[in-house]
Amino acid sequence: LHLCTATFSSGLPQNLIDSTGSGQQAKGNETKIDNAAKTVTVKFAEDMEPRIAAWRPGLGCTQLPIGATMEMVKVLPRLPDTLTIPSLDAQAWPMGDANATMKLPVAQEKAVAAVLDDAFRSQQGAYKGDTWGVVVIKDGKIVAERYAAGFGAHVSHRTNSMCKSVGASLVGIGVQKGILDIHAKAPLAAWRKPGDPRAEITLNHILHMASGLYTESGRNPQGEIYGSGAPASEVSMSNIIDAKPGERYVYAGSDTILATRAVREAYNNDAEWISFPHRELLWKLGMTRTLVETDWTGDFITSGQCWSTARDFGRFGLLYLNDGIWNGERILPTGWSDYVSTLAPAQPASRARGGAGYGAQFWVYGGMEGLPEAAYSPGGALGQYAMIIPSKNVVIVRRGLDRGEGFKLAKFSADVLKAMGL
Repeated sequence: LHLCTATFSSGLPQNLIDSTGSGQQAKGNETKIDNAAKTVTVKFAEDMEPRIAAWRPGLGCTQLPIGATMEMVKVLPRLPDTLTIPSLDAQAWPMGDANATMKLPVAQEKAVAAVLDDAFRSQQGAYKGDTWGVVVIKDGKIVAERYAAGFGAHVSHRTNSMCKSVGASLVGIGVQKGILDIHAKAPLAAWRKPGDPRAEITLNHILHMASGLYTESGRNPQGEIYGSGAPASEVSMSNIIDAKPGERYVYAGSDTILATRAVREAYNNDAEWISFPHRELLWKLGMTRTLVETDWTGDFITSGQCWSTARDFGRFGLLYLNDGIWNGERILPTGWSDYVSTLAPAQPASRARGGAGYGAQFWVYGGMEGLPEAAYSPGGALGQYAMIIPSKNVVIVRRGLDRGEGFKLAKFSADVLKAMGL
């Protein structure tokens, strides 16, 4: 799946596709890339069809279930022919890339550059991690930007769980449209049978990672979803409940998938649903190089199957700095930024040890390393972040491929602010 999207969407050079991809265990299997059909197949058993991942414009790749043939590719969900990815690069930032940058005063520019120098020293630097991209936005303009070799402003990579914050935003759009109430019972038909205790779960519980659904040793069904090509929402919804909703925090990508599925069911228009994230969020913000991938039933895998550029997540951060307003249009409900960045009632154990807290599909860093009290970020595995600091009107995007010690985001963000005199 990673190889498919990296090959057909990312803009990565081949050496980085080979060296940065997930699913390395498949490298020993017979793998075929069909550039014409835009499919990747991996042979895994003599008596079974090869595993298939298929690409579609604007949607990236979908992994077909075990046993599926190429015939299934023909019936995968696709964007309508009437929709094409808009070309916005020539427009003014932030919709496009024109006039995107602003010069800092010389002393501040040098100080910020020194912080970025250290970040790009990766494991040898003070911030650790393995950084491939940084974008710093102040007062709506890019004031610092840097990429490792092979990466760039228009090169995307998998966001991992940064995608959860996109999922929360889709819920917010549903609330703004009046089709969802996060404090009401989640509108999931599979839980509506009389007596089903899961019917008591609200979207608020789900967004807080406190659904009460069973997770073995903190595990969630994500492995089955990614590894087998199983339908994302079906696997997630079939789970049982084993804790009172709202009282136990468990980081489960299946909760995020269910939240997005709830938007789909409330929207109740599958023909238009497949383009909902594009029309209602991504393309409105100029995030034209961001993909939110689906399973083969058309459910968006917002647990972590997004690809995006550092600049696109800068745009995403600007939406939250502006409390959900973009170009005069209210996309998210009033106060949604405060909602997602407020600590949930149930917190991860690491919070008590001084780690980041959890809001609603965003991580909360307020007060850490001297950061302002309001500081929060999407967070994805291998070091994917977009720190949003409202009081300073700043967004700090950091993208990485952390393989050793994790990136020290709070310290880095605080040092960037200090370097800018904030």
